[in-house]
Amino acid sequence: MTRLPVIVGFGGINSAGRASCDHAYKRMVIDALPEAERRLTYRSLAALMNLDEDPASAEARRYMDEHTLIRRIELFDPEAVRCNREVSLRAAAAPLEFLIGKRQMPRRLPEGWRVEPAGERDFKVVVDDQFKVLLADGRVSRVSSAGQVPTGFDPGAIYSSRSHPRGLQLTVFAASDALRSSGLPLDLLKSKVPPDQFAVYSGSAICQLDADGYGGMLQNPLLGKRPTSKNGALGLPEMPGDFINAYVLGLVGGTAGIIGACASFLYNVKQGMDDIRSGAKRVVMVGNAEAPIIPDVMEAYRTMGALAEDESLMALDGSDTPDHRRACRPFSSNSGFTVGESAVYALLMDDELALEVGAEVLGSVADVFVNADGYKKSIPGPGVGNYLTMGKAMALTRSVLGDEGLQRGTYVQSHGTGTPQNRVTESQILNELAKTYGIERWLVSAVKAYVGHSMAPAGGDQLASALGVWRHGWVPGITTIDHIAEDVHDSHLHLPMQHVEIDPEAMPGAIINSKGFGGNNASGLFLSPQRTRAMLAKRWGKAACTAHAKRNEAVRRAREEYDDAMLHATMAPIYKFGEDVLAGEDLSISTVAIHLPGFGLPVSLDLPNPYADMI
Repeated sequence: MTRLPVIVGFGGINSAGRASCDHAYKRMVIDALPEAERRLTYRSLAALMNLDEDPASAEARRYMDEHTLIRRIELFDPEAVRCNREVSLRAAAAPLEFLIGKRQMPRRLPEGWRVEPAGERDFKVVVDDQFKVLLADGRVSRVSSAGQVPTGFDPGAIYSSRSHPRGLQLTVFAASDALRSSGLPLDLLKSKVPPDQFAVYSGSAICQLDADGYGGMLQNPLLGKRPTSKNGALGLPEMPGDFINAYVLGLVGGTAGIIGACASFLYNVKQGMDDIRSGAKRVVMVGNAEAPIIPDVMEAYRTMGALAEDESLMALDGSDTPDHRRACRPFSSNSGFTVGESAVYALLMDDELALEVGAEVLGSVADVFVNADGYKKSIPGPGVGNYLTMGKAMALTRSVLGDEGLQRGTYVQSHGTGTPQNRVTESQILNELAKTYGIERWLVSAVKAYVGHSMAPAGGDQLASALGVWRHGWVPGITTIDHIAEDVHDSHLHLPMQHVEIDPEAMPGAIINSKGFGGNNASGLFLSPQRTRAMLAKRWGKAACTAHAKRNEAVRRAREEYDDAMLHATMAPIYKFGEDVLAGEDLSISTVAIHLPGFGLPVSLDLPNPYADMI
C-alpha cells in the first residue's frame, strides 16, 4: 500500500501577505471575492502591516493595495544605492599633505607615503606622487520594481532575531505559520511519531546574501569592517532547514536542503513525498525561504539580462515613468522577470496519520517529477528537461483522474517568469503537450505577475494559489497584461487576463511547473482536498472518515482561533533559543532503542539486514 502524502498545514509570507488560511491567495483575487472574504484579508494585511486605521475604510484599503504585491522597491532607495568609486588623488602643487587618525592608519602603507607623528592622535602623511583611494559614492538602480512583503511587516522585530539574515527571519515566521495553521499541537505529533520519522527539507537557492549573511562575510573587509562569527555560518544554503529543526520544531529526524535553483520548492516536496510514500517518514515539513531584494544581487541579475529594467518597461508602454505594478508580464510583450521575496512551507503527513489525528485535509501530493536538460548551449538557456517533467505529470494525471480528468479537470500553475525567453519556451512546452494529450484549451495561471519571482520558494507561491483556488473557486488571471505576445504558442492554451471562476469539485488536479536556472526542471501533480478526501474514504472506509471528521472539529477550531488571533495582531513566531536542549546523558539507550525526552515513541535500533539475500 502506497501511503498518500496529505497536505495538512500551509503557511508563509510573500508580497501578497500571509499564506496561511489563503490570505496571500485572496489578496491576488480580492476584486473577485465577496465582501466578507475581502474584509478578512484586509484585516490580515492590516495586522501584518501594523496599521492603526480601520481596515474597512477606503483609505486604509487603498494604502494596503498600494503597499502589497509588486511595487516600487522600499527595502532600499533605488535612487541612492551605495557603492565605492576608485579615484586617484594628486596634489595641485606637490607634495600632498594630510592628517589621518592613528586608529585609521593602514597596516601596510601605500607606496609613496611618508608618515610622521602629528600630535597624540594623528599622523601627517606626505605624498609626492598620486595615490588611489576608494570614495563612498552612490548609483541609481536601473531596476526599481520588486515583490516585497507587505510594507510595515518586519520579521526580525517580532522575535529575538539576533542579527539573523532576513531570509532566516522570514523562515522562522513562515514555518511557525505553517505549523500553527495546521491546528495540530506539536506535542501531539511527537507523542505519536518516532523521532526519526520526522523530517525537514528546506533551503535557499542563493544563500543568505545580505549584510548578516554571506554579504557581510565578503563585503565587510572592503567596507573597513570585520566579518562576524555569524556571517559564514548563517549564509549557508541549508540554514532555513537548520533553523526550523533547532528553533521552531526541535526535531532530530531527517534533514536536508535540496537545491534546484528556481525549482527548489518542488525538489523538497519530492523528497518529502518520497519519504512518506515509502514509509520512511510520517511527518515532513517542506519549503524554502529567499530574501534576494538586495542591490548587488539585483544588479548581478540585471547585468545578466534577466530583469525587467525601468527603461525597458517605459519603452513597452511608451511612457516616461515605469509601471512598477505591471513589471512582470508573463506570456505578453515583456523584458525580464521581477525579483520577489518569500518564505513558504507545507506540512505533510501520511494519510493514515492524518486520519488518526483529525488533520485538516488541504490537498495531497500525487507526485513530483524532476529532470535535467542534458547538454546545453549555455547554463541559463532552456532545454528539453521540462518536456519530460510535464509529460510525466500529465501521464500520471491521466492515470489518476482519467482522460476526462486530465482534459477538463486540471489547470497549470505555470513558472511564468515574465521573460521573453520563458514566454516562448514554456508556452511551447505546455501547448505541444496539451495538443498531444487532446486538451483543447488548457487553463494556465502565472502568479509571478502578482508576487514576483522568489527563486527557491517560487513553487510554494504557486502552491499557495492552487490551495486557495480549491477553497474559493477563482483562478488568478494574468492581470498585468493586455495582450498575448505574437511568439507565444497558445493554440491549445487559455492564458486569461482576468480571473477565471471554476467549480473546485470539477477541477481536482493542478499541475505546478518550475523551470530552474542551470537546467533544473520539476513538475508536480497536486490533488484537491475534495478528491483527496474521496481517496481516503475509498481506502479507509466510511467509519474511519466519520471518526476523522469528529476529531477534525477540534483541529479546525484551533486553526480558526489561530487565524482570528493573527487577524488582530501578528503573533510572535515559535522561536525556542536555548530551550529544551538535549545532551547525551538525557537519552535512554539500549541495544534495541533510543528514547528521547519529549517524544512518546523511541528510535528503533531493530534494523533488518537489507542485504540478507546476498549473505
